[in-house]
Amino acid sequence: MTGNRDGVAVNAQQPIAAGTFVAPGYQVLAHLCRTGWLDLYDAWSEERDCRCVVKVIRPDRLRDRRLRERLLREGRWLTEFTHPHLVRGYGTGERPQPYAVLETLTGETLAHLIDRRARRPAATDVALLGLHLCSAVHYLHGRGLLHLDMKPSNVVIDCRRAKVLDLSIARPPGPAKPGIGTDGYLAPEQAHGGPLTEAADVWGIGITLYEAATGDVPYDGPSPDGPAPPVTRRRRLPQPLAAAIDACLRTAPDTRPSVPELAERLDALLPQGRRAVPPPEK
Repeated sequence: MTGNRDGVAVNAQQPIAAGTFVAPGYQVLAHLCRTGWLDLYDAWSEERDCRCVVKVIRPDRLRDRRLRERLLREGRWLTEFTHPHLVRGYGTGERPQPYAVLETLTGETLAHLIDRRARRPAATDVALLGLHLCSAVHYLHGRGLLHLDMKPSNVVIDCRRAKVLDLSIARPPGPAKPGIGTDGYLAPEQAHGGPLTEAADVWGIGITLYEAATGDVPYDGPSPDGPAPPVTRRRRLPQPLAAAIDACLRTAPDTRPSVPELAERLDALLPQGRRAVPPPEK
């Protein structure tokens, strides 16, 4: 099935072909990937005269109203928000299907970098990454949202600058069912259910830094089954950096540092010239 400039009406299980308009004014260059509920396309924006990423719901999931709302909500947030360490949104639409348009990033995900690195990053690079993540997360917290899915595959490193992706499960603090997030990266309170606070995102930053520093996550299972092993069991790190990462992975949420406190600890590890952005204000 081919489409016109108003976008193809999806009625097949296969991804949309190159040359087709996936949404009004957005012509598919390539199908990037398919997730559990989304198709992502590399597309050309006629209005902006540039490449972009268009997210649409998979054809077999289009009838799920909650997924439609989830995609549009994420797209609206990213279009409204402006922050150097958050992916930028360009807009959303609902015809011929719900879609969200995002900027194209030229870097690689942190997950890809971790997989192919022969050597682990320098401690200062880990600290700088953490500072960028703190800055993005603190911005979201200031707008009443928790990210709740911080992990290396949701971070792109572009010209040494980290950008956080995917607000699809972001939500305000409060009670939550068990299992919101990604297995292997869940804070204990996410895994078991209960009130979610900003501390859940501190855990997410900590486990992301742990994996960036060591090449592995601290747990083998889908959720924490006890205190995280100290990061120094996997790699020798400067004591202040190791202590900051370990503090993020404390089991009790109220014993973890706040995002500003964590940013301050990481910032102190960096030479003045390496600080790409100031730490978030308390």
